[in-house]
Amino acid sequence: MHRTLALLLTASLACSAESDNGTDPAPAPAEPPGEIPIYGYKVIAAYPHDPGAFTQGLLYRDGFLYESTGLNGQSSLRKVALATGEVLQIHALEARFFAEGLAHFANRLIQLTWKSQQAFAYDIDSFEPLTRFTYATAGWGLTCDGEQLIMSDGTATLYFRNPFTFEEISRVEVTAQGRPIRNLNELEWVEGEIFANIWETDTIARIDPASGQVKGWIDASGLLSTADRQSRRVNVLNGIAYDAKGKRLFLTGKWWPKLYHIELVNP
Repeated sequence: MHRTLALLLTASLACSAESDNGTDPAPAPAEPPGEIPIYGYKVIAAYPHDPGAFTQGLLYRDGFLYESTGLNGQSSLRKVALATGEVLQIHALEARFFAEGLAHFANRLIQLTWKSQQAFAYDIDSFEPLTRFTYATAGWGLTCDGEQLIMSDGTATLYFRNPFTFEEISRVEVTAQGRPIRNLNELEWVEGEIFANIWETDTIARIDPASGQVKGWIDASGLLSTADRQSRRVNVLNGIAYDAKGKRLFLTGKWWPKLYHIELVNP
């Protein structure tokens, strides 16, 4: 049994998703589903990452990383140099906001907040705030398929939203062999699939956006070394970015000192 998949099913079958701030959920034990392929990974490169960044959302655009960091009083929007991890540009949010997922559409960056039920749109070049949107759920992960925003709220539901108005267009429940997969967190659009980190695990689900069915698991356990985990305070895996032109997949975590370019290994 893969350790991370055991954790995944434990978390996903819990009664509800309480938070995305590092507190422990109250899980119920369960057996992992079978017959869904489990992908491994190979590390291609490791880059510096700000260990003070409580990573909530991550994306790659035109040679740079854009990152949303959380925690009240520490939440920010950042432009980051991939090779060095240097923060090139930053916008700090008001202390009352706990920032979450991040997506890009046209010339805008859209950033969720956790409990405030507000999302902010910024000019991608200047980080100037342009507008804000409201929604009725918690805000966890956010990505874009090129036409619609796709949002998670910690449940098994993904919401498809208009990128101009944030109005809900449709929704889909994410399932693995008919069982709901809860705690969907950071999202990334990758070659026609939604990659979703399952909060509190080292597992990423590969989701069919039309049906919501999990088509594969990515087991990212062991990505951050034991030495790095023991030498500083770190939190869970959370941060998926994809370079569509270069076909590069990047992963990091909350307070992680490194960001990894990985290549998936077939089952």
